[in-house]
Amino acid sequence: HVQLVESGGGSVQSGGSLRLSCVASEYTVADGCVGWFRQAPGKDRYWVAAIYPSGGSTTYADDFVKGRFDISQEKNILYLLMNNLRDEDTAMYYCAAPRRYGICPAANGENYWGQGTQVTVS
Repeated sequence: HVQLVESGGGSVQSGGSLRLSCVASEYTVADGCVGWFRQAPGKDRYWVAAIYPSGGSTTYADDFVKGRFDISQEKNILYLLMNNLRDEDTAMYYCAAPRRYGICPAANGENYWGQGTQVTVS
């Protein structure tokens, strides 16, 4: 069965960097569109970034993360490099892959989800 396992979260000072990883099992990351989401305490889960490896494209949620975050993929591992972290980046970060190839994951879509990795910026 499909499994997504995130790692790389932690506590970091404002301005610091972290690289999150997501290892996918029984799912070919290179063939789909996969992404990262985040959820702060008491808030909804929001999409952060997505990558479509076979199409060579990446997208980011907004200017708030664009230029600071970089999504990438290597084989069946999805990465999110986060630079210049800010307090408001504190959240649980999840990787997601849609249950159907050909679409990108949406927060309310039918996705496979990892268990999340906590990022705390202070």
